[in-house]
Amino acid sequence: MKSPHSGFKRIMYAAGYSWKGFKSTWKHEAAFRQEAILVALLIPCSFWLGDTAYERAILIAVLFIVLLVELLNSAVESVVDRIGDEYHKLSGRAKDQGSAAVFLSFFIAILVWGGFLISKIMG
Repeated sequence: MKSPHSGFKRIMYAAGYSWKGFKSTWKHEAAFRQEAILVALLIPCSFWLGDTAYERAILIAVLFIVLLVELLNSAVESVVDRIGDEYHKLSGRAKDQGSAAVFLSFFIAILVWGGFLISKIMG
């Protein structure tokens, strides 16, 4: 259904829906809570690890990519679970693919943070 709102009012409603999504994901997804806490702990570290605003932005951005992918994975899992509890190979595949996406986002974050850490230690 298309939103009846336009302009700034539409943006305000969209922000409300987004906030609702954050709250429900926080409430129902332990992985998201754990990752969000990890992000909150690592953001201050980015100010030590990154020497410039650009470097700090990269370090923080890859952390938010992990949260973004986790939100999408949670959405996929919610839709699959909504369809039914019985096992279906496509449902399992969808959940596994979402999990793989989260894994890759972690890998990217570890690669970036590891590269900066090695550079800081060696340099």
